[in-house]
Amino acid sequence: MKKQSKRTIKQRRRAGKTDYKARFKLLKSCLPRVIVRKTNRYITAQYVKSEQAQDFVVITVSSKELLKYGWKKEQAGSLKSLPAAYLTGLLLGKKIKQMNKENKAILDIGLHRNVKKSRIYVVLNGLIDSGMEIKHKKEVFPDEKRIKGEHLKNKIDFEKIKENILK
Repeated sequence: MKKQSKRTIKQRRRAGKTDYKARFKLLKSCLPRVIVRKTNRYITAQYVKSEQAQDFVVITVSSKELLKYGWKKEQAGSLKSLPAAYLTGLLLGKKIKQMNKENKAILDIGLHRNVKKSRIYVVLNGLIDSGMEIKHKKEVFPDEKRIKGEHLKNKIDFEKIKENILK
């Protein structure tokens, strides 16, 4: 019979919110983290610095902000699409560049599944195109046609929004 330990499992681990082993590895890198989260409606990305296991959110960007840059309000339901994810990453990268000269970070996907060519990696692609240095493999990115939204039936003026962000 297997002996059970008397150790109490932390509340956030029991609730399925935090993987402490993965978090410890990210904190050991001493690099700022880019945290990407998906919801049913939006993509959210945060630039977070940690000091003594205390997280400080420096910048937060949501795909909802793309409405200010020319995303049509009729297409607001598609703010979780691949083009929206790319433009959200591009916007976060631009804001990080404006704020400080540090351009190295590490990607934190939390408890989301690690799926190639997913929206999380499209955000990473946008961050890298904005000039951030984040360790990655090229095969996790989808092809350019999907990033630009050519597969969507309601076409998005991708290039115009990209220009507005980079201004």
